[in-house]
Amino acid sequence: LRRVKKEIVTQVEKKGFANSQIHILAGLTRLRQICNHPALVLPPRKRGAYPSAKLDACLDIIEKMRSENRKEMVFSQFTSMLDILAKELVGRKIPYSYLSGKTKDRKQAVNDFTQDEAKTVFLISTKAGGVGLNLTAADAVVIFDPWWNPQIERQAIDRAHRIGQSKTVHVYRLRTIGTIEEKI
Repeated sequence: LRRVKKEIVTQVEKKGFANSQIHILAGLTRLRQICNHPALVLPPRKRGAYPSAKLDACLDIIEKMRSENRKEMVFSQFTSMLDILAKELVGRKIPYSYLSGKTKDRKQAVNDFTQDEAKTVFLISTKAGGVGLNLTAADAVVIFDPWWNPQIERQAIDRAHRIGQSKTVHVYRLRTIGTIEEKI
């Protein structure tokens, strides 16, 4: 936080506020990434040194949902965070589906999640999965990180609230207390 503040102040002093907006947004994005997991901003050699309480909380929710035979979607703006989650799921032998902007066959990813009872977790990039999906197989939604526009979160949650949904859908919004996420 101190480093980001210092960098922003330096940029604003050099270029003025109007010409520093990109730098300000980049700093805010780094602070948001740190809220998710320090590994998103640390150099590779230091990534394993710091845990993520938010990751632990998400994995606890996933385990609870699995024990209740429920399916869930986990949305994050950062595909690198979804990659960390995927690695954790593989380590725990939890089958999952994955959808991001790089996914070649969206329909196949959706079908895998909806038709394979073993796949209880669907990791989805908020931007790629916010529209055009009907996922009534899920009855839980985890918003891993807040989006600048709350309407985008609502659209993501609405993926489970579709015609044909017969279960109550539970929504979990993960937020790191005392950080930029509360301000968003």
